[in-house]
Amino acid sequence: MTTPIYADNAATTRLDPAVLEAMMPFLQDDYGNASGLYRAGRRARKAVENARQTIASVFHAAPSEIFFTSGGTESDNWALKGTLHKLAAKGKRHLITDVIEHPAVLRSADALEKEGFSVTRLPVDHLGRVNPADVQNALREDTALVSVMTANNEVGTLQPIRAIGTLCRQAGVLFHTDAVQAAGILPLPADTLPIDMFSLSAHKFHGPKGIGLLYASRRTTIAPARKIPLPSWAWPRLFSLPRRTEMNRPPGCGQYAIFSPKN
Repeated sequence: MTTPIYADNAATTRLDPAVLEAMMPFLQDDYGNASGLYRAGRRARKAVENARQTIASVFHAAPSEIFFTSGGTESDNWALKGTLHKLAAKGKRHLITDVIEHPAVLRSADALEKEGFSVTRLPVDHLGRVNPADVQNALREDTALVSVMTANNEVGTLQPIRAIGTLCRQAGVLFHTDAVQAAGILPLPADTLPIDMFSLSAHKFHGPKGIGLLYASRRTTIAPARKIPLPSWAWPRLFSLPRRTEMNRPPGCGQYAIFSPKN
């Protein structure tokens, strides 16, 4: 029998055996609700917080800046919609993105536009690259957020996120990057990159499907996610203050702990 060769790790990856091993105790024994006050719940919560601290150390961030989600799509939605909804009261109703973003960003931008927000979609060159000068020219007094991915999921183009982030910092505008395609390949040091938010999804780097995260620096202003029309089965939890109720799943959250500086 011929062994098939899988050559689409850019789309999704096989669960690493070490990740599965790390998850198993929380699937079989310590399966308590991490929000519960009883012993099993406290053990699960401790596992989630330990994972948060490990992840924070990998990205040189504070644990309070790491938020677990159901994946990159939710992280992108929350970053864009949460930021625009929060800053709208200050007159910041303008979003800048580009034409080759992941649908999670593009459709969020479409939804915001239908709500009355202004969206600028920047072109890219023949390599799929965003020109930082175009970002600078698009910045306005009412710009709330710029969202440009780190690495394109179709052609692999690396965007100049440091240059774009620097322009945003100089203008006092928040910068989000969808780093789903870059995680585990490119370093994302939150303490030196001029990035305010980035999205990740575990299944892109040998983790389970259904778990992701949003890094949101302490300088961000982001509202709790709003419910949008979806089937009831698609909604994980209700959202609450100050930002949202997290996906406190020790099996999935714990797999992130596999990624550490020594690895």
